[in-house]
Amino acid sequence: MQFKFLNYQFDFNWLSTLIVIVCIPLFIKLGLWQYHKAEMRQSIQDQYESSLNKQVAKLKNYLTEPAVLQYQQASVRGHYETQYQFLLDNQVENSQAGFHVITPFKIEGTDQYVLVNRGWIIGADSHDKVPTFATPGQLLELKGMVWVPSDKIFTLEAKVDGNQQQAKQWQHVWQHLDMKKFKQTAPIKVLDVIIKLDPTDKAGGFVRNWQMPPSKIMTNLGYAYQWFGFAFASLAIYLYTSVKRIKTEE
Repeated sequence: MQFKFLNYQFDFNWLSTLIVIVCIPLFIKLGLWQYHKAEMRQSIQDQYESSLNKQVAKLKNYLTEPAVLQYQQASVRGHYETQYQFLLDNQVENSQAGFHVITPFKIEGTDQYVLVNRGWIIGADSHDKVPTFATPGQLLELKGMVWVPSDKIFTLEAKVDGNQQQAKQWQHVWQHLDMKKFKQTAPIKVLDVIIKLDPTDKAGGFVRNWQMPPSKIMTNLGYAYQWFGFAFASLAIYLYTSVKRIKTEE
């Protein structure tokens, strides 16, 4: 099928047209996804840096609505309780595999807890072996960045209800920070937020590089421009192979 316009001829091909119709929107969608990821990471970093110049909030004053402190600095007084502590697997620091230590923190004067991410520790030589580490037992006042974990978690782990889980031995290694799962399996009242322990706080912390590396943001932007480039290239190739100039006899 051919169409002519002025001195140009368009050769219509169903297969190549279908490929372009599918691929170009897909490439643009993937590019926008990566671009929005870069924007989100930059926003998180900006909010975190901005919070460093603000007065540290008292978490105890926000127990009914702690999520309003998202990405802000907050302090809380109480003590660690390790019974329902766990290690978050597949965490990398300086190209080394390890874990993040997540420990419940009993808020003084209440029956509520908040999970504290105490930072990164290196894994043992064998991945099946759980590393050992110390946890302070005394009354502490700690501070850190408040973070609301995502509830969009994809996992292939078998779902177990709370009663079944409590009947078993507590899982010391988790693949995801799943707040819904924690609330179902641990018989304690826990807030819907996590505190990422401040790097300067000595309340039982480990390696804590919470700042977003600029390289990660640039990587997302690079991927975004790459997908946009694929979309432009697809259109350019399609037009180049389909549109031809009609030679006129002199």
